[in-house]
Amino acid sequence: MFQKYKVFRKSKVFLKHLLPLSALLTLCSFQYVSNCLKIAVTGLCLSLPRTLRAMPRFRLRHCVVIMGMLLLPISAYSEQKPNLDAKISKKILVMGDSLSAAYKLPVEDGWVYHLQARLQQQEWDVEVVNASVSGATTAAGLQILPDALLVHKPDIVILELGANDGLQGKPIPYITKNLSKLIETVKAGGAKILIVGIKLPPNFGRRYTQPFFAQYEALSQTYQLPLVPFLLEGVAGDRELMQNDGLHPTAEGQPLVLENVWPVLQTLLAP
Repeated sequence: MFQKYKVFRKSKVFLKHLLPLSALLTLCSFQYVSNCLKIAVTGLCLSLPRTLRAMPRFRLRHCVVIMGMLLLPISAYSEQKPNLDAKISKKILVMGDSLSAAYKLPVEDGWVYHLQARLQQQEWDVEVVNASVSGATTAAGLQILPDALLVHKPDIVILELGANDGLQGKPIPYITKNLSKLIETVKAGGAKILIVGIKLPPNFGRRYTQPFFAQYEALSQTYQLPLVPFLLEGVAGDRELMQNDGLHPTAEGQPLVLENVWPVLQTLLAP
């Protein structure tokens, strides 16, 4: 009778030390748990013969129970799988001119505002920051962009500049060089880039407008970046969708502008 009580008492003490160990393992990371488990199992195996000699009635089922207690934290941890369908939080910075700044329109009528509304409607955890300034040139963008990147730390930058350079008749190599600097500045900050192409009115002459338009595709290929070929595709030239100046979309044309940007932007939003 006394021998049975002694064996029971030793088993009870052994289990008493294992319960806190199991709780501790539950709180550890998976890698740490694995390491602890290896140590615990190794120690158990080394001490098991001595334990069995000291406790002759210690049975195999006790070992099974103990090992189950050690493995319980591992199984509980493995059930905590990440939600692969969760949409990752991102920030988009739009660096543009009046075409992206809702020129002569309420802010909520601009295509950038519609972009934020669509992202919210589709439950994307994405914030859109509009750093566009009416009248901005590529040179102005080089002054604005570094601070904008530092303050907002965007994941994606939509680069829509060059139209005002073209309207001012700046040399194409000068515009391309500035656009290249803007791209390299964004890349240095680690953000993805979406280039937006612009066309000039035909009255500027084909000798100027064709290389101006072609520079956007050339930059896209050089830097391997996604491109919206023409921001105002399907809008420019339509009097119902363009303001009286013939350069800026009306409120009715802004949703169509977004439709030109959206398909390409979606490829950058994907995790």
